[in-house]
Amino acid sequence: MWRNTHNGWGIISIGLHWLSAVTIIGLFILGWWMTGLGYYDPWYNQGPWIHRSVGVLLFFFTLVRLLGRFFQPTPHAEGSRLEAVAAHVGHIALYIVLLTVMMSGYLISTAKGSGISVFGWFEVPALLDGFPNQASIAGNIHWYSALALIALATGHALAAMKHHFIDHHNTLVRMLSPRHSRRTDKPSW
Repeated sequence: MWRNTHNGWGIISIGLHWLSAVTIIGLFILGWWMTGLGYYDPWYNQGPWIHRSVGVLLFFFTLVRLLGRFFQPTPHAEGSRLEAVAAHVGHIALYIVLLTVMMSGYLISTAKGSGISVFGWFEVPALLDGFPNQASIAGNIHWYSALALIALATGHALAAMKHHFIDHHNTLVRMLSPRHSRRTDKPSW
């Protein structure tokens, strides 16, 4: 139940999936809210500090998820061959856009050569800084890729609901419970 099988997701993958989903939504809401803060607002510095700190932690969790995808089996996709290909392409797009959001956020935060303090626990050094208009260009990429990420995540959630409520597949249930990872029967597609 800890590891993935071809029939279902393990508890670690399920936990990281939902932790990532909640974190991405929270970061998007916080980021949007921060754009309206005035200079004298008490959250003017606190909001971005939390946003950056949580973003760095999400980056590390995302790396763990990606490593897990390489070293563990992925459950078989349910539905038609076209749906399986669309799901695979959709997952790749989600990861690419998510990494784009995080890397552009890193470039915004380190544009002046300062590292990123993660809740005061440790600091991520500024490895890339000093490019012309770095913060501005990275800021535009960050905003539009965040919008694309929310759109892709919404499509991902809607596809899972379609599989659950219309097709009556186990796609959504497998991401809620690791008990399907113990089954040994082959998928019925």
